[in-house]
Amino acid sequence: MAMDKYEVVFISTPLIGNLVPTVEFALHLTRHDPRFSATILIITVHERTIVNLYTQSLATAASHSQSHVNFIHLPTVQPPTPDQYQSSLGYTSLFMDKHKPHVKHAISTLASTTSVAALFVDMFTTSMIDVAQDLGIPCYLFFASPASFLGFMLHLPELATQLAADFVDSHSGLIAPKDSAIELIVPTFPKPLPPSVLPSSVLKRNKDGYFWYLEHARRYTETMGIVVNTFLELELHAIESLSISGLPPVYLVGPILDHAGASRWHPDGAQQQDSIMEWLDQQPPSSVVFLCFGSMGSLEGPQLREIAIGLERSGYRFLWSIREPPKGKLDLPGEYTGVEAVLPAGFLDRTAGLGIVCGWVQQVRVLSHQAIRGFVSHCGWNSILESVWHGVPMATWPVYAEQQMNAFELVKELGLGVEIRLDYRKGSDLVVAEELERGLRRLMDGEDEVKAKVREMKSKSRMALMENGSSCKSLASLIQEISGTMQGLKKDC
Repeated sequence: MAMDKYEVVFISTPLIGNLVPTVEFALHLTRHDPRFSATILIITVHERTIVNLYTQSLATAASHSQSHVNFIHLPTVQPPTPDQYQSSLGYTSLFMDKHKPHVKHAISTLASTTSVAALFVDMFTTSMIDVAQDLGIPCYLFFASPASFLGFMLHLPELATQLAADFVDSHSGLIAPKDSAIELIVPTFPKPLPPSVLPSSVLKRNKDGYFWYLEHARRYTETMGIVVNTFLELELHAIESLSISGLPPVYLVGPILDHAGASRWHPDGAQQQDSIMEWLDQQPPSSVVFLCFGSMGSLEGPQLREIAIGLERSGYRFLWSIREPPKGKLDLPGEYTGVEAVLPAGFLDRTAGLGIVCGWVQQVRVLSHQAIRGFVSHCGWNSILESVWHGVPMATWPVYAEQQMNAFELVKELGLGVEIRLDYRKGSDLVVAEELERGLRRLMDGEDEVKAKVREMKSKSRMALMENGSSCKSLASLIQEISGTMQGLKKDC
């Protein structure tokens, strides 16, 4: 008797932080159950060179492997015009919506030759739920951020009234508390949230980003299930708090990571990275602090100079990844041609041998190195999971998106990091050298309890993916749900 085959389709926001975990989950799913194959629909943004290089590498890798994951590049569409949006999230949401006809055509074509069992959307491609409904295909949400933030999104409509009543600054558009002691209650966070850690788009009520947060969150409940890149042992309180009336089943499948990293496709791949790893090989075990702010993270010159001063004063060995701020609204951070111009005079000479200042770096490869003792991180969820996997304590320096809330959870609730800042974002006061130095000393020399918790969670993260582990069992439940739904549809036919 022939084995049933199931095709699942994925559509992701075209950013590295969204696309990479989507691809890795598709690979994870198809490896776990040979009945499944996956097709990932790729959206192209010409200005995002690094994203495009990644997607090109995917197709090349798929053609040379036994992977059951295929890639379809969708036709390009005209982007929204500036009069149609006010924020980056507004642009992204409208841009995704314009792809609906192409997504529908691609899935319809697939369905003519195979059984399409599900469409997976991500947190900002919820307009594609319409496509799934039109085609009669079950739709699932793949959520690449923490369960705590999922709870915030789902609770946001209830918070809207309090936000409107207690926060207003009509001149700047930034919602500021009338009373600085005001805190917000979100069920997935054990402790009240200070408003300063909310995403910028939520705080700017006079911009369309706030509307889009509400709109995407509203649509999450229209899916058949929500798949979260986390694991039970990491976010126990948040996950237990997701017992919300009307919420689809939640499946925990993490930590889903790209263990190979970007070495096979990034233009600054092998040679520079090999020299960095050779330098790390020469350092004593657990002696280096690693500073990196993510694929979209960049800091301005004055802040870079404060970091340099703090690093030099601390005396710690360091590996510091610096990215040049993007030149256009749709561009990603780039590489400096002469980084010495934005650093204090003589800094590179004085710290030669003590540390390395570089551009893009293979973060996973670095975090896995025995020389790394601590990680100054922007607190993107992918980075947090990578750091936990490799047992590296973190110091929090959020920059954008939900990273301020991630930093709060990491320090105040999970105890897996130390605080440099919890509420840093574009336009914040500078983190001065003394502030950084204090954080580095807590990260590198103190906080034994944090180090112990990180070691414990490293072990639990690996156990979660093993046979009978919490995430392995949850993935099995998801697979059973998808295959069971397809069997039911076949019987109905």
